[in-house]
Amino acid sequence: MSDSTDRQELSAPRKVLRTVTPGPKARPDAEMDSIGWALFLGLVILLVPLLPFLAIVWLLSKALDFLARQRGS
Repeated sequence: MSDSTDRQELSAPRKVLRTVTPGPKARPDAEMDSIGWALFLGLVILLVPLLPFLAIVWLLSKALDFLARQRGS
């Protein structure tokens, strides 16, 4: 590299650049909030009936791990 490139320093732009998109507005987004709650409640309604099966699978895996440790030692 030459000495001229070593002496150059990066600096922030001095002119503000305008963009095409408008800036964000500070307002609550009630439409997306209601969609988020609807998705959450739908998942809860679907997953609550599966909780007993998930608990059984979890308990079986813990029991099998315990038995495998007992057999190994």
